[in-house]
Amino acid sequence: MQISFFEEFPTPSNFSKLKLVSWPTKLYIGAKSVAEFNLIKSTLKNKYVKEVIYWPLLEKKEGYWISPFSRRKALLRIFGELQHQKIPIMLDLELPTTQNPWLYVTQKINFFRNKRLIREFIENYNGEVYLAEYYPEGKWKESVMKFCGLHYSTPKVKVIKMVYHSLHRFINQKFLEKEFKRGVKEYGKNYLVALGTIAAGIHGTEPKISLEQLQQDLETAKKCGVKEVVLFRLGGLDGGYAKLITYYTKNFPK
Repeated sequence: MQISFFEEFPTPSNFSKLKLVSWPTKLYIGAKSVAEFNLIKSTLKNKYVKEVIYWPLLEKKEGYWISPFSRRKALLRIFGELQHQKIPIMLDLELPTTQNPWLYVTQKINFFRNKRLIREFIENYNGEVYLAEYYPEGKWKESVMKFCGLHYSTPKVKVIKMVYHSLHRFINQKFLEKEFKRGVKEYGKNYLVALGTIAAGIHGTEPKISLEQLQQDLETAKKCGVKEVVLFRLGGLDGGYAKLITYYTKNFPK
């Protein structure tokens, strides 16, 4: 099973945690532009990092994440500079509620145009596309997410469901097992699961998942045939997490 990492804050301190990595991994790196991403990527000198994916982040006033409520000029800027690129990218599809709720008012007029813009970019982009989406809540709620422009059904993309057990109280582990199995059945190898969190994100208040819970989630993902797990985020990696991850990557390779 492939175990990769998000890194929302690409600082030397956070990247120093790569010294704890002893398995082939991928990094999903947050950056404000292709130029910034390429500069960050050029500084990574680690034999275990096999692939680096560009995670475009907007300014907070623009919505920070990608959604039909993001500022239209920001979407045009990000997609415009990617027009002739082939680098793998990950769009983090989340609403701007906590970053700039005023966008619900100012971008209401652009909602359908922005939604179409995002969909057309995903369908026409020359490189590999990953979509990070809200955690699974059943098939019917995915229909709601699709209407809101937070889920796009196309065989081309790889879907990453954000299943952060430290942030959400799921009914039980069986619920996750059911959702993971449904995801694998629907998307196959293009279904990924994001677990954690092992460090705070942009909110600064995200709690760390316990080793015991992370082990349960990894076990469930393995049992259900999930081919890749992405942990949020690299900067929170420590000896305990690294030991647990090493066990799953060494004993259950993809």
